[in-house]
Amino acid sequence: LMAALLLAYGNAVISVAGGELRAGRARIGLEHVGAVEPLTPEAARLAAGRDADARAFLLLRPYRKRAVRVHLTDPADPTPYWLLSTRRPDALAAALTAAAASPRGAHGPGPTTAQGEQHAG
Repeated sequence: LMAALLLAYGNAVISVAGGELRAGRARIGLEHVGAVEPLTPEAARLAAGRDADARAFLLLRPYRKRAVRVHLTDPADPTPYWLLSTRRPDALAAALTAAAASPRGAHGPGPTTAQGEQHAG
């Protein structure tokens, strides 16, 4: 049972598809994605600790040292940003920026995965 729980915890998928960003079970439309920042290991550590906002959505895994901060622009959403740990923060940031800026924007299919990390995010 413990092994299954740990496996499920580590299998959170981060993807950009169908006009939305998905991180684990959470989803947000690309029309609400603002600035995207790939973070260094030190910046990610500070963002998840001392500088964290209690209202932020976090998908962090302690074995991932780098992360991406995705600022949200939806005035109705109290969540200021998402902080997502990932192996490839630059690739995720590029995928989000490209998908949000595409002519299809939040309504087109966009890339199928943000960073090719189907099971490790």
